Amino acid sequence: MAKNLHIIKKYQLHLIQIFTSLIHSWERGLNEHTNGLIRQYLPKKSEFLNVSKDEIIMIENRLNHRPRKILNYKTPYEVFFSEMSRRLAS
Repeated sequence: MAKNLHIIKKYQLHLIQIFTSLIHSWERGLNEHTNGLIRQYLPKKSEFLNVSKDEIIMIENRLNHRPRKILNYKTPYEVFFSEMSRRLAS
């Protein structure tokens, strides 16, 4: 039943899942770019056990408030909440 509920919710949200090959990093451009941004704060071979929850929240906030060219120099935060308020208003 839980699996069916997940499928129903996915269709209600109009989401599309695309599965890429594990060895083809070029098929996951946004994911690889985001990993690079995270690596500015957490270099490779960092021990994630040593990263506090507050540090994770700080990194999350900085990335979500970073303007993106693809978003017409708006932040992901601005785009998300403006779209949410637009949908809630209609």
